[in-house]
Amino acid sequence: MGEYKILQQKRKFYDSGEWKRIRTEIKRRDNYECQECKRNGRVSVDTNEYSENAKRKKIQLVVHHIKELEYHPELALDLDNLETVCVDCHNKEHGRLFERKPNKWEHDERW
Repeated sequence: MGEYKILQQKRKFYDSGEWKRIRTEIKRRDNYECQECKRNGRVSVDTNEYSENAKRKKIQLVVHHIKELEYHPELALDLDNLETVCVDCHNKEHGRLFERKPNKWEHDERW
């Protein structure tokens, strides 16, 4: 098992056929549902929406390493260390929170 400390090493891992096969297997195992949302009583599933800008399917679900790849490379392909999560939950897990701009028209009278 290799090290995954720098971006190039991680990119090589995530582009590998072995990772893509495992990723598909995990999503299928988890019924294409976000496991974090499920634990919190919500439902978040893959809707297969298409992004015209990106010219590909919108990414709504990702496979997450419970114990991070960088610190636990030996668990990189361990099925028990992987789970399906939605992009929002994944971003929260990694501290990537984005604040939405307030809607300046929110409280305006509607005709």
